[in-house]
Amino acid sequence: MLNKSNYFIIFLAFSIIALHSCEEPYTPEVLNTEQQFVIEGFVEAGPGANPTYVMITKSIPYTSKIDANALGNLFVKNALVSVNDGKNNVALTQLCLQQLPPDLRRQAAQSLGLNGDSVNVDICLYVDVFNQLDRKIGGKYDLTVKVGSLTMTSSTTIPPHIPIDSVRWTDPPGEPSDTLARLWVWVNDRPEKDYYRYMTDTDGSGLVAPFTSVTDDAFFNGKKFEFPLQSAPRRGARDFDPQTAGLYMRGDSVTVKWLNLDKEHFDFWNTRDFAANSGGPFASYTRIRTNIKGGLGVWGGYSVSTYRIFCPEK
Repeated sequence: MLNKSNYFIIFLAFSIIALHSCEEPYTPEVLNTEQQFVIEGFVEAGPGANPTYVMITKSIPYTSKIDANALGNLFVKNALVSVNDGKNNVALTQLCLQQLPPDLRRQAAQSLGLNGDSVNVDICLYVDVFNQLDRKIGGKYDLTVKVGSLTMTSSTTIPPHIPIDSVRWTDPPGEPSDTLARLWVWVNDRPEKDYYRYMTDTDGSGLVAPFTSVTDDAFFNGKKFEFPLQSAPRRGARDFDPQTAGLYMRGDSVTVKWLNLDKEHFDFWNTRDFAANSGGPFASYTRIRTNIKGGLGVWGGYSVSTYRIFCPEK
């Protein structure tokens, strides 16, 4: 005769078998779709703003292997790209690697995980070379991209800017250090919903966003709030040390690019950062949000301020 524990074991065994027999491998839809165009473009207003630019590439299957030749072939050239600011419809000019200003070259390369100063890939952007767009807080910017018979569109805004109010330096947590410091910033948030992003540069090689680069004001809406601003590590850096990650070297001059963005633009980076930081065999699949109609990627507006902050010697 079977007792209750025996029945439970048998029930559990049959449940596991049933679940296993019903389990099907999950293949994300994007692995099986046709090749699409990917847009990454930004329009900025404020001190330290970059020229308006758009980069167009082609999507590849998730499991593809990429070398320099394959990467170079992903860039889309001879597209028709224009931005309407409500008054002017401005055609952007195609510029390739050696024609790009150093800051744009670095930013385009870093978005692909490359070193912008030594990359051999023929990166091409579409740029508002003559600064014809009226870039301002509250402005709305409509993007149109034509590649062959395909037309892709998007819209973004440049939201109000909430600057950094003040900063302070402290010793890092744990053992005292004579060489490292932690940066704290104060922000006076508005009662309205706001979204933030930032980048740092500590060695003059270009601004880089941290692994988690965006936040909203859900926990400090309408308040004066202080939080640590981490130093962004270089992607793929061989000297990465988790013990010093996010900290700054005393005596260094630090550049911080402080950004506000709208909700759709925030959603792109929020899902992109989550996907990039959720590796491993048990990570959940994340579909990165896009605001491009007819394609993938992001067309985003930023209000910008740039700060040069000296990390004092101890």
